[in-house]
Amino acid sequence: MARYAVAQLDEIDTFVDGRIPVRPIRLQLGITAFGATAWSARAAGDPIIDEHDPGDPTSDQELFVVLRGHAAFEIGDDRVDAPAGTFIHTPPGSKRRAVANEAETVVLLIEGTPGRAYEPRGWELWSPLAPLYGSGRYDEVADGLRVAIETHPEYPLLFYNLACCESLTGRTADALQHLARAVEMSEEFRDVARDDADLSGIRDEPSFKRLTATARRG
Repeated sequence: MARYAVAQLDEIDTFVDGRIPVRPIRLQLGITAFGATAWSARAAGDPIIDEHDPGDPTSDQELFVVLRGHAAFEIGDDRVDAPAGTFIHTPPGSKRRAVANEAETVVLLIEGTPGRAYEPRGWELWSPLAPLYGSGRYDEVADGLRVAIETHPEYPLLFYNLACCESLTGRTADALQHLARAVEMSEEFRDVARDDADLSGIRDEPSFKRLTATARRG
């Protein structure tokens, strides 16, 4: 029998990264083909979907479903009333945001990029640690990332951010090891690392220079 997963909305833990409370549905259910996240608002008037500007480089198609409560969307210059049961599709590059008209409103977001396979980044594991990072508590962030990597070693973003925190706390060997793992998993991080101020502590290391050298083209 094929494996499947079931979860009730209120069984999925909510985390707050300093912005809008979120339930990581994709991560909870083990989905890898598309993004799925539930955003919530504690009080009427709270933002529930952050503003997304057409100038943003993302090219995702987005489907919003109001699961509970009542929201008001702004899409471009239009205002859309969205009680529970409303579906809203926004094409890539749409300017949109939403606020809750009722307390405990919940909006499901499903997203994917036309013509490109979905690549989960593991941001759901990083976001709860982001406030600690913003407060300069890099040792605590590193500890949290090591725990996350034990159960989810498939996300290069986690290895990269761990390398940054280790660089910031003087753990040179560990930082270089985890940066190498991130670059091995995704060429994106070879380019990002070159100018990342968080990695200044290891920038003069010979292995850092090798890791960030331009990759050979086959």
